[in-house]
Amino acid sequence: MFRRWLQRNGPRPAAYALLFLLGGAAAWGVPSDNIVHQTPSTFDPHSGPALMIHHLSLFVIQITFTIFIVVASLLAYVVVRYRQRDPNDDSEPPQIYGSTQIELAWTVIPILIVLVLFLTTARILFAIQDQKMPPTAVDVDVVGHQFWWEFRYAKSGFTAANELHVPLSTQQVPMITSLNLLSADVDHSFWVPALFGKIDSIPNHVNHMWFTPDKTGMFVGQCAQFCGVEHAKMLLRVYVQTPDDFDAWVKNQQQPAVQDPAVAEGRQIFESQSCVSCHVIRGTSANGKFGPDLTHFKSRDTLASGAADNTPANLKLWIQDPDYVKPGSLMPAMQLSDDQIDKIVAYLDTLK
Repeated sequence: MFRRWLQRNGPRPAAYALLFLLGGAAAWGVPSDNIVHQTPSTFDPHSGPALMIHHLSLFVIQITFTIFIVVASLLAYVVVRYRQRDPNDDSEPPQIYGSTQIELAWTVIPILIVLVLFLTTARILFAIQDQKMPPTAVDVDVVGHQFWWEFRYAKSGFTAANELHVPLSTQQVPMITSLNLLSADVDHSFWVPALFGKIDSIPNHVNHMWFTPDKTGMFVGQCAQFCGVEHAKMLLRVYVQTPDDFDAWVKNQQQPAVQDPAVAEGRQIFESQSCVSCHVIRGTSANGKFGPDLTHFKSRDTLASGAADNTPANLKLWIQDPDYVKPGSLMPAMQLSDDQIDKIVAYLDTLK
């Protein structure tokens, strides 16, 4: 398969493919200073809902572990106490029928355990669902696509993709981030374990989630509902920033795209292709609705929904052959020359 692809595309794309794979490893496999959770985990919560789910998980583990110890101990006792001591003794052991005490025990105790687990879980669910959103909450509409995430900051008037930025919440200045989730195509599931539980993104139906991150840094997550061939590469990042850093990021995102005369030719090539039918770059003729907003594309650390670092080499390979990077991706290969791709990459590299 690789040989056929190499014969079709030549050695240069193969070199770029290697760079892309190395970039992907750098994006998700190598820890860096700003990464808080390299591996998603529910056992290190950094938000109100995640903390409640964490406590519930520990409670359930304690109960189930106790059940395991009791059952395993009884099993071990019975195996040792009533083992066959005489190999020649084939007599049947005494049979006991109709023990009311035993039947009540194995009926009432499991019912009580299930009832306690049900009530505890229901309390957590209602506590999360019934939380009132204050006027100061940061509202973000999250839209799942195959295979990327769209983040609409409606109050601030801009849209981002794949990397969600939110402000830090402290006891002195509590900040709630409110998410309204839906889908543009199939069912998805938005999940960042350290911040909140799984919440489905469903077409024509809005689900709601909120969280109060208590630590700055980057938290990783991904789609938790199989949504197609590239479901595993539908990754996402949540950047928790101090209020000042978040305000600065919002102010930058609200600006139109940078107009650098040095890359005017790359912009012209971009606008002359069908790229403008899918992507938005504010301040240009690009006003598509199907792909990510690229107005501040270079302000993102990753591309292709977190599959690799956002570097010129990785970007060139992505434009050259998207289906090689993500088989089943809806982004088409534009059949551009290397020179045209280089100029588009140079243009996109200025969109910070």
